[in-house]
Amino acid sequence: MRRDAISCAEDQPDARPRGRQQAVRRSGQQQARQPEQPVRQPEQPGQSGQQRGPSVQQSLVGEGSARPRIERQAVTRVFDGITCYEVPARAALERVPEATELPFTWGASPYRGCEAGCGYCTARRGHRYLGLDPGCDFSTKIVVKTDLARRLRRELDSPRWSGEPVALGLTGDCYQPAEEIYRLMPGVIRTLADAANPFTVLTKSPLVLRDLDLLREAAKVTQVGALVSVGFVDDRLRRAVEPGAATPQRRLEVCATLNEAGIPCGVLMAPILPLIADSTDHLLATVRRAAEAGAVSVTPVVLRLPAGAREWYMGWLEREHPGLVPRYQALYGRGQVAEDGYRRRIAEQVRALAETYGIGRDARRWRRRRSPARQLALV
Repeated sequence: MRRDAISCAEDQPDARPRGRQQAVRRSGQQQARQPEQPVRQPEQPGQSGQQRGPSVQQSLVGEGSARPRIERQAVTRVFDGITCYEVPARAALERVPEATELPFTWGASPYRGCEAGCGYCTARRGHRYLGLDPGCDFSTKIVVKTDLARRLRRELDSPRWSGEPVALGLTGDCYQPAEEIYRLMPGVIRTLADAANPFTVLTKSPLVLRDLDLLREAAKVTQVGALVSVGFVDDRLRRAVEPGAATPQRRLEVCATLNEAGIPCGVLMAPILPLIADSTDHLLATVRRAAEAGAVSVTPVVLRLPAGAREWYMGWLEREHPGLVPRYQALYGRGQVAEDGYRRRIAEQVRALAETYGIGRDARRWRRRRSPARQLALV
């Protein structure tokens, strides 16, 4: 997806991008509303005299009932091979399932689907309800809630809303590459700040630093935090199961930058991959790097395998680690979560390591052995 595209209406209810678009289609062959001041695109070789910017074209897939449900309801745009479905948000605030084991009750997400393409992502199952493949489509077909900020403002203003903390980015990283085009997060942050509603940003992306000033302004009126997801610090493993995500080192550097800027940032050790990234050495290395980054907390979450994510992850496991398949079948024999005894053991190990390295305490037993200027190491 292009990194140089910009949004035409950051805080408007219909935030359409100005970036180069390869195809645009609206359900029912209706013309998509054009930006008031479209950006003139540079001519490409062989395109002299052609119309530039958004245009109405044939559907990207065949007409009829076989088309994905989401495509029959959305404006469809394609950016360098990534399909974006622009839709109004039916609801901004969504309940966080207890099975996630995250300390949040409510979440809000500008995007559904994620270009990082993490093989284990539990949000994959959501694509099934849209008529999309939770496998390949999850990282190449992104749902964009263009009016999320306006919808969120209305729900926060409701007398029924009690002002509970909100987690941002649970159904797709809220700072994935699509955010460089649509720029929805500044409007969401301002909306939460205007309501003085506490919130936490969950991300793997360094793009969150783009909005650092906005986060600091919001922190003056409400509780603002961040959680950077780092389940392991082995970059070879990252390339295998998180192909589109930033390196663990880069994420830890983001954590350090946020904390130094006054935005409390913890590390979400999610997911911990059983029999792959759950050894004592793996856990110790991850917690130690989190401590070096100044993480205010470390929250372990063992891999979950709900429908959608299970098929994708187990397919990868069969190809790359076939000997582990029977052990996974035994560990997850009762459903989408690993057996209780295993999860308790991992949680206790991480808690003990966090205590050793002083995470979450002002007075640390363990003294950092690097200067603030030294680059975080992964070995």
